[in-house]
Amino acid sequence: MPRFSIVIAAYRVQGYLRACLDSALNQSFRDIEVVAVDDCSPDFCGTIIDDYAARDSRVVTVHQPVNSGPGHARNAGVERATGDYLLFLDGDDTLAPGTLQGLANRLQLTEDPDILYFDHVRTYWTGRRDRSLFGDLLASAGTDVFSILDRPEFLRLFAMSSNRVYHRGFYTRHGFAFSEGIYEDALLSYITMLTARRIACVDLVGLEYRQRRTGASTRSPGEEHFAIFRQYARLFAFLDGNPHLEPLRPALFERAVSHFMFCLDNPARVAKRDRARYFRQAVDWYQDHLPANFTPPPEDSARFNALGRGYFALYRARELPARYGKALRRLKRTVRRPMAARAKRLLYQFHLRLPVDEDLAVYSAYWNRGVLCNPAAIYHKARELAPQVQGVWVVRQSEVANLPEDVPYVVPGTRAYYRVVARAKYLVNNVNFPNELVKRPGTFHVQTLHGTPLKSMGLDQQHYPASGGGMSFRNLLRRVDRWDIVLSSNQHSSEIWERVYPSSYTLLETGYPRNDILFHATTDDVARIRAELGIPPHRAAILYAPTLRDYEPGFTPRLNLARLARALGPETVLLVRAHYSYGIRPELAGLQEAGVVIDVSRHPSVEELLLASDVLITDYSSVMFDYAILNRPIVIHADDWDVYRATRGVYFDLLSGKPGETPGAVARTEDELIAVFHEGRWNDAQATALRGAFRERFCQFDDGHAAERVVRALMPCELPEELEEPVEPTAPPHQAVHPSQAAHPVQAPQPQPQPTAAAASPAQAVHPAQVPPTDPWPAQA
Repeated sequence: MPRFSIVIAAYRVQGYLRACLDSALNQSFRDIEVVAVDDCSPDFCGTIIDDYAARDSRVVTVHQPVNSGPGHARNAGVERATGDYLLFLDGDDTLAPGTLQGLANRLQLTEDPDILYFDHVRTYWTGRRDRSLFGDLLASAGTDVFSILDRPEFLRLFAMSSNRVYHRGFYTRHGFAFSEGIYEDALLSYITMLTARRIACVDLVGLEYRQRRTGASTRSPGEEHFAIFRQYARLFAFLDGNPHLEPLRPALFERAVSHFMFCLDNPARVAKRDRARYFRQAVDWYQDHLPANFTPPPEDSARFNALGRGYFALYRARELPARYGKALRRLKRTVRRPMAARAKRLLYQFHLRLPVDEDLAVYSAYWNRGVLCNPAAIYHKARELAPQVQGVWVVRQSEVANLPEDVPYVVPGTRAYYRVVARAKYLVNNVNFPNELVKRPGTFHVQTLHGTPLKSMGLDQQHYPASGGGMSFRNLLRRVDRWDIVLSSNQHSSEIWERVYPSSYTLLETGYPRNDILFHATTDDVARIRAELGIPPHRAAILYAPTLRDYEPGFTPRLNLARLARALGPETVLLVRAHYSYGIRPELAGLQEAGVVIDVSRHPSVEELLLASDVLITDYSSVMFDYAILNRPIVIHADDWDVYRATRGVYFDLLSGKPGETPGAVARTEDELIAVFHEGRWNDAQATALRGAFRERFCQFDDGHAAERVVRALMPCELPEELEEPVEPTAPPHQAVHPSQAAHPVQAPQPQPQPTAAAASPAQAVHPAQVPPTDPWPAQA
């Protein structure tokens, strides 16, 4: 029998659940079981729970057949619990380190009370942490053990499910259970407190109570919030059946009414349209349950009196100063706005008053750089499946000359631009549209994003000033709130996006549309791409694609590219692609003129570069996740891993060598990188196994049909659905995408006398065509 049974209810918390489970399982106090309840969650919560159970025998899994709400999920967890004490956690909360040891110590000191209360801290998506208001109250109990009749001031403790542990015998003996509906934890909190004969406290801050921006049931306004009146009616019915608790009725009445008013004043709980109706129900409840000897608290007597007398206008009077203050600040901003900007704003406002064009879609990619990435793949597929929807691209003036002739476009800031962004039904981007763009009812904003996250993203960047120091996270979240659909290519991404971009959008786990070409490219396609890039026949192409460094002002090659090219040998071509953020790179132009490298930094299609190359060398670029689809060798050159991890933050240890984290051979220096090729480690059995595990994890949803799934989910399609069965993520793509085998077959040379180690030629050691004929590029077969 473990000391603690930690019951975790999980529903739509895939972005937080791992942290919750880790916080419990990694406690220094090990005598626990974790009863993790998947409340029929539509995301990956159930999978995550099963993964943890497979690794740790202390995890007990419960899968609800239907979604029944947090109360019933906790009840199901209690049925499976065997510990001395019950501790309830929501799947997005965490325990602070050392919490369970501190609780165990106080339980021993107080001789196993019915309930032990402890403190909490509220953690916000902004990074703010607020201590609770109850630390002094908890500390005042010392080591005393008491009942609530002895210390009624403890009714002020926060009525939640996670800031206490229950003796399981006490809990089950009295038949306690959570009721249906929200605010069920408040009802159970008070009833258990009123029933307990032995209560103890400790001022240990053990619970990190996460305040999510979106997604929590208590932060989604709607009819379910009216359940609060039923929950407190049940509490007072309990009082009616226990006359000895009558002295506590006024205090509990004050707690209930304060809770009603807290919800009424919070637009995340009670919507503006529902306030008057909610107020009327609060008045009815107040008058039905008012104790004879009740006196409103002096600090809040005006609101209590307004509620008790049913005067909604009087109740709202205190809101007027704040409301008029906001209006005044808006007026000041309007007056200060320059005349030109105001004129554009007026034009945009005019178009916003016109009907939404049901057959208009606006696309943009990489801050208006052209027809690129996921939006481009969706655009082309929409032209095929939904030709009635006209697609228009937003393209900066400097890139107009590079557009295909048949692509409609508008330039930002023009009259045509304001017309299309105001009236389009569909707006598709892989970054974000400007802050001033208005999300109209009936329109759909699709955020495709543009990579699997290794580095920290979104709100997580608050902790890394090198990358997030100049960001306005408030504006970021305003943009996120416009999103209706967000694309994901794997479970890892789904978990991260949900947490770092919190809002009410829908995740479409379709894979990335831009990667569809990697499945469908033909032998002729690959040959054409290689010829256009200037890659001679019978030569292997190695793509070097490093990522952006937030802590560096510009592109600085982290390798001596001339030395690397020489080491790779004359039968190898080195393609170099610097991050697009760096602009023109004259040093690469010089190396290209000298015939050392081919600079592909300005090539419009990363996907074509992946198809053309035989090996990828990268550091932390998300291109590795896309390249893994091709099942070709990936080599990591990570000379500044410690600095990058400290300045940008990462979600897993790329260099760990663990399956599913490292995609292939790893080098920390330039010499090690050359040795990786000389010694054959770039594509040996270990590299192949690592690449397979990496591909299985991160190419999970890609199967060549992502764009079609997005278009069919978004637009009315004229063609019937003929989507093929998805390809298994672990299967290799079509053989035609392997240039070394299909597009330009290479005959292995005759065996040569082997030089000594000291005299070995880099070219003899590295060139893929020199692999023995019995094992030609086996990973690509």
